[in-house]
Amino acid sequence: MIQLLKRVPLFSELSDEQMDIVTSITSQLEFEPNTVLFERGDPGSAFCIVMKGSVKVYTSNEEGHQKILAVFHPGDSFGELSLIDGKPRSATVETLEDTVLITITNESFHLLLRAHYDIAQKVMIQLCSRLRATNTHVYDLTFLEPSARIIKNMIRNAKLHGERLEDKLIVRSAFSREATAGLAGVKLHILDEVLHELQSESILSIASDHYSIDLAKLYESPYIL
Repeated sequence: MIQLLKRVPLFSELSDEQMDIVTSITSQLEFEPNTVLFERGDPGSAFCIVMKGSVKVYTSNEEGHQKILAVFHPGDSFGELSLIDGKPRSATVETLEDTVLITITNESFHLLLRAHYDIAQKVMIQLCSRLRATNTHVYDLTFLEPSARIIKNMIRNAKLHGERLEDKLIVRSAFSREATAGLAGVKLHILDEVLHELQSESILSIASDHYSIDLAKLYESPYIL
């Protein structure tokens, strides 16, 4: 449990003793695929860490069209802001497969912060880091070309959830077109054009249960300026 929690940015700087305190206020919940954990506008009452499986975070319009904001895998977390302000959720979260979550309620978290300022200080630093990352993402969506956004998000995901073997980043899970397009803020037909080009140049290889990015070929390509 502690090793998983240490993968969560919010708690990555805590000591083992501090992690024991955090672990004492967690709960473990199991969900079936396609379970909506909460919808946009629901009260924010808990912070979640993916222990097993995966979830997607998205918003949708009145016609039901979804924009995927993120896909979270084991070790990823979501709902940090709810721990602090308890305000309504800003997006909907749904499981993609059988999923196990570790949860912390905002009530128990506030009690912990009142009793342990040293933990509160480290948590605030990590929240600031998360905000800076969000600002970077907004900048990318505003100023980067679609192909650059697609590649940047693919590499970021591969570094988080894959492994490095010589010049390749390999992710041992199925490639999600919808999630990749959503994270990069592009339409599926634009994503498919970029994927076709990357595959034709042997930069990207996609199989049914994994995909890989050849970094050596990528850095020699026109995609990297």
